[in-house]
Amino acid sequence: MTAPSARSVSEREARQVAEAAREQDWRKPSFAKELFLGRFRLDLIHPHPMPDPEAVDRGEEFLTKLHAFCETEIDGARIEREAKIPDETINGLKELGALGMKIDTKYGGLGLTQVYYNKALALVGSANPALGALLSAHQSIGVPQPLKTFGTQEQKDAFLPRCARTDISAFLLTEPDVGSDPARLATTAVPDGDTYVLDGVKLWTTNGVVADLLVVMARVPKSEGHKGGITAFVVEAAAEGVTVERRNAFMGLRGIENGVTRFHRVRVPAAHRIGPEGAGLKIALTTLNTGRLSLPAMCVGAGKWALKIAREWSVAREQWGKPIAKHEAVGAKISFIAATTFALEAVVDLSSQMADEDRNDIRIEAALAKLYGSEMGCLIADELIQIRGGRGFETAASLAARGERAVPAEQLLRDLRINRIFEGSTEIMHLLIAREAVDAHLSVAGDLIDPDTSLGDKGRAAAKAGAFYARWLPKLVAGPGQLPNSYAEFAPSGHRDLSGHLRYTERAARKLARSTFYAMSRWQGRMETKQGFLGRIVDIGAELFAMSAACVRAELLRTQGDHGAEAYQLADAFCEQSRVRVDELFGRLWTNTDDTDRKVVSGVMSGTYAWLESGVIDPSGDGPWIADATPGPTRTDNLHRPIR
Repeated sequence: MTAPSARSVSEREARQVAEAAREQDWRKPSFAKELFLGRFRLDLIHPHPMPDPEAVDRGEEFLTKLHAFCETEIDGARIEREAKIPDETINGLKELGALGMKIDTKYGGLGLTQVYYNKALALVGSANPALGALLSAHQSIGVPQPLKTFGTQEQKDAFLPRCARTDISAFLLTEPDVGSDPARLATTAVPDGDTYVLDGVKLWTTNGVVADLLVVMARVPKSEGHKGGITAFVVEAAAEGVTVERRNAFMGLRGIENGVTRFHRVRVPAAHRIGPEGAGLKIALTTLNTGRLSLPAMCVGAGKWALKIAREWSVAREQWGKPIAKHEAVGAKISFIAATTFALEAVVDLSSQMADEDRNDIRIEAALAKLYGSEMGCLIADELIQIRGGRGFETAASLAARGERAVPAEQLLRDLRINRIFEGSTEIMHLLIAREAVDAHLSVAGDLIDPDTSLGDKGRAAAKAGAFYARWLPKLVAGPGQLPNSYAEFAPSGHRDLSGHLRYTERAARKLARSTFYAMSRWQGRMETKQGFLGRIVDIGAELFAMSAACVRAELLRTQGDHGAEAYQLADAFCEQSRVRVDELFGRLWTNTDDTDRKVVSGVMSGTYAWLESGVIDPSGDGPWIADATPGPTRTDNLHRPIR
């Protein structure tokens, strides 16, 4: 069943809406964009960008206070048990200034860099991931970030001081029948004088239950004097007609304040509109360019904790006369956790520092960090549970009740699992990154492969594409990766040799670009339907980016005299593991089951295999697949619970 309020749009219209929201221009260099084009621009990330010393001092001072607060004032077990963050904990974070970590000091914020904001999220998230989600949703996608980039001075003066110290914010885009396809957005904002009248229902509103301020995406109807389109608004959560109808419960992040919010004839001043009408999706996507870094940052924190538990447990636990870490089957898992955590931190810190410098365009880097961190974080948690055995499956409360250390390994897996869905599912991230990765090709050959383009335009596109590929393709034949002395600075005496991994990365980048070009030549306009292929292309790029970041971080730590030899060893281990994955992904580009899978899916959808479902009981309850989201007055009590 489809929600009655959902808009029906064609596939082409949905694609046009998504395309219009993209940033079209590349005004700054991008390491990841160049990587997908077969150009290994190590100079864009090496030497590793460095933070401003004053920013470091300010960040370290806050981290010290935050660490003490997390150790003494956050009871993660209580939050898990009660499925709620105590008000006093949130108020304590407010007093520390944690709501304003990314807000400029002139508005009462702390003015932390992206690097230290991420370090703070990793720290808080390790104490309890629901708290990390609260702070991240408030600052990464809530009111502060959109206003920082797109808000008027009056809006900044009015809202940023509140967000920095007292008011929690939330971001409302998703609807019961609208997820990653915003063209079907049903919530409306109808102009009425100097106000807009807001009607609709929003689902999975992280922080929505306790928020004071909301960023709401709604569709403005096109009319005289109004361009219309999806538009962003700042809405007071206490405004008349705003109702929190549900507080949702999930398999993980049990303390998260996530709900269903209904808007019924809510009047929003035109002065609270962020940017022009129709710019809402572009504002959302631009906000996420750096906002996405918060999720992998918390995955880094999870990896660090998993490594600590794996180390301590694997030394204490003995099997067949020796610690389990000494058994190769377990040792391989520990090596994976250690090496991958090192690489994840390298990716997040490098991307964050580039965001702070604002010298490079990091839209692809941030997306890759989110994708890679989410996927690898879940693998790390799964491996930790396997290392812990039955104790990994047992809850911390049960372990404590029978006298053992209360290690919440199973909670880690439950809490991390949402990251593969939050802020763009893995599948959507594959498509989003793939679109950016082939942008250069589409800009020169898009009309050539578009079935709706006229013959005349195709001819002009052919000439343009011919000139581009005549220059580009020869450069994919050979490069520094084939020269034995390339990247020699990554082979210092007394350390593991990382130069070979960088030569491999350079060769693989050219191979990746050749594979993409061949696929476009082969499938042309059907390329966008080859989602399995595109996903593997992106996964290869993610691995190559992570390898590059790991090597650059190891060299940075060596030059700083900070665990350089150990960092080189971890980077070497990660690159060896990553190369195995890359080689497998390259093989699966052309040898896979994609065609067979499509046939099986058709059979499943048509009911051909329905007989296979017999012999079980479906424990699901009754009800529609998608809840009714018809606009109108609420029929429930308001569950809005502002923190005071």
